[in-house]
Amino acid sequence: MNRYSRTAAVAGALVAGALVCPATPVAARDDGGLWGAAIIAPGREGIVEVVGVGEVFEGAVLTLTAPLGARVTGTPLDASGYRGSVAAGGRSATYTVTGAAAGRDRVFPFVLAVPADAVPGTRLRDCSLRFTDARGVPRAVGRCAVTVGLAGPVLRRPLSGVPLSARPKISGTAHPGAEVTVRDKDDREACRTTAAPDGTWACTPGAAFPAGANRLQAVAALNGVSAISEQVDIVVAPAGEDQ
Repeated sequence: MNRYSRTAAVAGALVAGALVCPATPVAARDDGGLWGAAIIAPGREGIVEVVGVGEVFEGAVLTLTAPLGARVTGTPLDASGYRGSVAAGGRSATYTVTGAAAGRDRVFPFVLAVPADAVPGTRLRDCSLRFTDARGVPRAVGRCAVTVGLAGPVLRRPLSGVPLSARPKISGTAHPGAEVTVRDKDDREACRTTAAPDGTWACTPGAAFPAGANRLQAVAALNGVSAISEQVDIVVAPAGEDQ
């Protein structure tokens, strides 16, 4: 199993990044070519896992050229017999086989940073892959699909642990223009709205919450990608009690 030296740091950036996992492992393509994919939110890092290399040999080099607007920030594979390197400016990165590398069909991780102004739901262009032997002769080529994801929305109100009215105002932040839907512990829609240009949003439940414990979570969606917030536990006071 591959061990990533930067797994913990990158995973922390991804948890709030997207409902669709920004670094979902990918399977080898049927045509035998190199392949990698990831969904990464604007301003975040994510891992593109490249597959399809097959047999490796000393001196061989795997190169990922970053898509337009993005840059490579790391080569976190921690395995004997490989040396990772990132080019100045992050335009590309490589793994070079330096010795008796064990195994075949290994997954090669590259960390990519997506610019903060990237548009969610779009595909970044011109991400390419190339595997050459020790003489520089191409042995395999391919592409990587990097889709701009959506940063997770944030629920700022109501606060957890504070007794609430049956129809409390719910508010938070999300990507500007994203549709935000708030759901309760039974996955029922509480309210829906659209994030303003400054990223703020607010809505009030159409139907009253029953008294007692409940849980809220916001889902943001834009251009075919979506993301979820952390859950917030709330308590609705019985009818007639002061809030």
